[in-house]
Amino acid sequence: MVAAQNFVACKGSPIALCYYSGPETSAAGTQTPCHLRDGAAIADCTCFEIPPGSTYFVDINAILDLRVYLDTVIACKRDGSDCLPAGRKVAPVCEAIRTGTLFPGKNVDLISTFSFALDQKIPIAVHNNACTTQPYTRYAGCMTAPCQRTGEIDPVTGNFLVQCACPTYVGPFQVGTELTAAQGCELPGGTVWSAAYSTFGGGTFPTLPDCIPDAPGDKGCPLLLPNPPVIPAAPPQISCNEVCSEYNKSINQGIQVGYTCDATLCTAASHPALVAKACTGLDKHGVSEILRLEMAVGKSCAASQICGCAPNKKTNQEIWRLNEAQGALGIATQCDQNGTLCGTKP
Repeated sequence: MVAAQNFVACKGSPIALCYYSGPETSAAGTQTPCHLRDGAAIADCTCFEIPPGSTYFVDINAILDLRVYLDTVIACKRDGSDCLPAGRKVAPVCEAIRTGTLFPGKNVDLISTFSFALDQKIPIAVHNNACTTQPYTRYAGCMTAPCQRTGEIDPVTGNFLVQCACPTYVGPFQVGTELTAAQGCELPGGTVWSAAYSTFGGGTFPTLPDCIPDAPGDKGCPLLLPNPPVIPAAPPQISCNEVCSEYNKSINQGIQVGYTCDATLCTAASHPALVAKACTGLDKHGVSEILRLEMAVGKSCAASQICGCAPNKKTNQEIWRLNEAQGALGIATQCDQNGTLCGTKP
């Protein structure tokens, strides 16, 4: 990374998060190692699957497919500044990830990118995480690496685990967790850190925008204000017709998952199985205008309310069920907090 705007924002697809991978067992107790293959050019990294729905980010400098990289640079400029979040366009790499065309012809389930989805469970290190003095050691660069599902669940986070094939490099880098005496820059047993390098000292995670739609904790944009909801107007550059079309076309077994995802994602982020139930299928349909709207107004899970989009009967009933499931877990839903996305009892 050479500038903060190098991270372009995307939404809708399930992704792999390798930001914390490296040691056999991390300081957080997760088992997400990166094992070097013979020859050391590739590391097989165990990473977390993040369900669809959350905003995620791609470093424009680390897109591994040349065709998609060039398309993205043409659309976003070389530094990414013309695309979200710094600009107004949605980066072509987002659509390549959504449609599974980043690695055409290969058996790929997910793509490794960056997300703040686990920041509340595994805080991102901002100090004591740099390996920038010589002699340099090898690390895995997992941004946009291809990944396959394993079916295993991490007991610490509750997220599914995936296996990613990450190219390796020798040079300076920063890692996602704090280094310790036992887990320093060079790891034992044929393992390496999943890492990246920021040349400008701003960290290897997005620092733009000020808040991130649908992200948990203090990194995330707020929900609509309390009941009765204060609903901002859609900015003039946003098409509410397109926003509602994206919601209404997000069909999975008759349910418009854009609405069910909004009813669950921003309140139940610590329960990945529930989020997956609410959001599965969102990646089958583009949601770029929804992302543009939420970025523009700085709100989370709010685009349908701002544009006055209306879910169908089956979707409203599923929203009610998901709200009931959240209530059973002690979660205050959007319906509880601002009177929106309440659904209807079947």
